[in-house]
Amino acid sequence: MSDLTTTGSRRIQALAPRLANQIAAGEVVERPSSVVKELVENAIDAGSSRIEIELESGGSRLIRVRDNGCGIEHDDLGLALSRHATSKITSLDDLEGVASLGFRGEALAATSAVSRLELYSNTSDDPVNGWRVVAEGREMAPRLSPAPHPRGTTVAVRDLFFNTPARRKFLRTEKTEFNHVEEAFRRLALSRQDVDLVLRHNQKTVHQLMGGNSQVAMEKRIAQLLGRGFLDNAIHIDMAATGLTLKGWVGLPSHTRSQADQQYFFVNGRVIRDRLVAHAVRQAYRDVLFHGRHPVFVLYLDLDAHGVDVNVHPTKHEVRFRDGRLVHDFLFSSLHRALAEVRPQGQSIPAPEASSAPPAPEPRFDQQRMALNNVSGGQDAAHTSGDRLQSGQYHGAGRPGEQQVREFMAGYRALHPDHESRLLTSRAPTEDNSAAQLSPASTSSHRAGPAHFEETTLSSSVDATRAPPLGYAVAQLHGVYILSQTERGMVVVDMHAAHERITYERMKAQYLGGGIDTQPLLVPVSMSVSEAQVELAEREQATIEAMGVTLEAAGPETLLIREVPALLKNGSVEVLVREMLEELERYGRSQVVKDHLFDLLSTMACHGSVRANRRLEIEEMNALLRDMERTERSGQCNHGRPTWTEMSMRDLDRLFLRGQ
Repeated sequence: MSDLTTTGSRRIQALAPRLANQIAAGEVVERPSSVVKELVENAIDAGSSRIEIELESGGSRLIRVRDNGCGIEHDDLGLALSRHATSKITSLDDLEGVASLGFRGEALAATSAVSRLELYSNTSDDPVNGWRVVAEGREMAPRLSPAPHPRGTTVAVRDLFFNTPARRKFLRTEKTEFNHVEEAFRRLALSRQDVDLVLRHNQKTVHQLMGGNSQVAMEKRIAQLLGRGFLDNAIHIDMAATGLTLKGWVGLPSHTRSQADQQYFFVNGRVIRDRLVAHAVRQAYRDVLFHGRHPVFVLYLDLDAHGVDVNVHPTKHEVRFRDGRLVHDFLFSSLHRALAEVRPQGQSIPAPEASSAPPAPEPRFDQQRMALNNVSGGQDAAHTSGDRLQSGQYHGAGRPGEQQVREFMAGYRALHPDHESRLLTSRAPTEDNSAAQLSPASTSSHRAGPAHFEETTLSSSVDATRAPPLGYAVAQLHGVYILSQTERGMVVVDMHAAHERITYERMKAQYLGGGIDTQPLLVPVSMSVSEAQVELAEREQATIEAMGVTLEAAGPETLLIREVPALLKNGSVEVLVREMLEELERYGRSQVVKDHLFDLLSTMACHGSVRANRRLEIEEMNALLRDMERTERSGQCNHGRPTWTEMSMRDLDRLFLRGQ
């Protein structure tokens, strides 16, 4: 107690410059990777086209960053090591539209306060005009002296935290610290593909990246830093709207990781971690990501510098968007659309032209729920399928004639004259051999309900000389999987998972297309909230009502729930509304109601899809394959599990040691 009293009675005084700098260094310089980040960002801001980074002992003994940028004037070298000295901004207007990576003028001062720092620089092309400045974490003026140096700047940081033993104690092993530096290098290299970058550790070159402005150059850099598998399983996107541009690569839902370690998001070239961005990405992947998995992406968002505030975090890793809702909606819609367009083998297959016959109406949800009771496995399902076939429901659409088969095979052989056809050939189809023959690409379009598949005729514009991406069904395996033969090899499809996705997407489209049906509550639900949430509910009334929820303020801290979506009337409406208000407050928009609705539709689709041990005819299998090729996100079921996998002929040959 006496210590507290003594401390409280001390007079206020200005901190010594050395102590102030070391306090500031605690915010900016956390470990060697922090120093590397700050020095490389300064080099990029200086217009460098080549930057070399050398480390010893993970960076704790030495960090040297050399660039060929514009350099620092001789008269400014001493000032460069002072706090809040920068050439990046000069006024408040500059701060509100920062275009450079650095702008606070703290990095060099903070680093020099906790290390032995040497800085060499030259603004001319004559090496003899170089200068050197030295600072060693003490209360002394930086020492300047002439020193030959080519155009550009070199900063050498030795013995990090030598004068702050407590901070040095928190450094990890050399390997751990280097891993952090390498991750910082990876982010910087992805942020500026046009700059040559070299990373050396203990005299060994770890990365040597050549710069380039083309997409090919960027893909090469990504492959070097993240592995070729990233690009092989990613979609390239390039979208723009309302002053926003989004470019980059997002991983396929089938290519995920157990941790969020390959997620790189850049705003105007600055790598950031932002909860609004993270929420938009999670929502875009919501329907296709297996639980516990994380998507991978390298994305670049560009917008007016005045539309984002970068001065909200000491390390500048967080930003604040001036119109967060606009940014969130743009990111979500762009990624959602890109993932929805993924089809088997990465193809976007256009929907067939409408046939002259009017399409059969889609069953309503109540009819679909009734149909669930009719779905069964075993002999009953087999008889039901056979009965539909005998009754002419398929109109022979899945059974090509002998001439069609000949034409298809002739076209395929013409495209592959030097390769034996890998498609299964068969005798002319008859009622007796229907389970072992082909369906050409021009055979069937279809509509799959919860318990069965219906077929219509495809437009003649479909290329009948090539097999569709998922090929043609040849067999059903253990009543669970469909085995299909393709041009490349074979595909195995989980029939329940695939049909579940098809049914789910149809139900979503039908439900949202008709608007959200609402149900007034007989007795309104009263809930206690904060004054801010009451104001939020009144301000966002139109947004909330569009989600099928009607709220009414009944007091300064009370809301009445009067109406909810009909499908959610038996759920916990108060929890639903609280989550919705929290998301609106945090992200400017809410997906909670839609998420709950989709969860319910997903469950309905799951129960309404074909079950294991149900025997399907070849026509039904092919109908399911064609539906998969036309359905958004058909590569995953509603729970994120894969719906199909492929083995090429090369994979099969390798498996059986053919040609070896």
